[in-house]
Amino acid sequence: MKPLFAFLFLLVGAHLAQAQDTPDSLIDKFFKEYAKTPVQAVENLYMTNPWTGRNKDAIENLKSGVSKLTPEFVGKFYGYEPIVQKQVATSFVLRSYLVKYDRQPLRFTFQFYKANDKWFLYAFKFDTNLDDEVEEAAKLNYQLSTN
Repeated sequence: MKPLFAFLFLLVGAHLAQAQDTPDSLIDKFFKEYAKTPVQAVENLYMTNPWTGRNKDAIENLKSGVSKLTPEFVGKFYGYEPIVQKQVATSFVLRSYLVKYDRQPLRFTFQFYKANDKWFLYAFKFDTNLDDEVEEAAKLNYQLSTN
């Protein structure tokens, strides 16, 4: 009985050691936390990056910007939808999401990098330019179709 228990323990341990966060799982964790505590979600996301000490001011600015997305300013948060998913080789990915609020949509863009064996946040930003870019794309599409 003891050898069987030891084997199962080693098997489960090996599986847990192989399990790692992927960009998609990091984003899922982020949005689950974001729905409750947005600033903490941003802070925890950056904790995946061992190099964040060099960008403390930029991270504080992002947290400050996210803290302003209050129900009084943008309304209720309703969730998110993917916009773009890009991958460069096997070690760098970009994920862009439409973030839904009563007043307006926002865009959250995540970039993840895996230098060796662990994914971490490389960059995060959010903006409100989504509607302008869609309008510009529509103009460009119209111009191309009329030529």
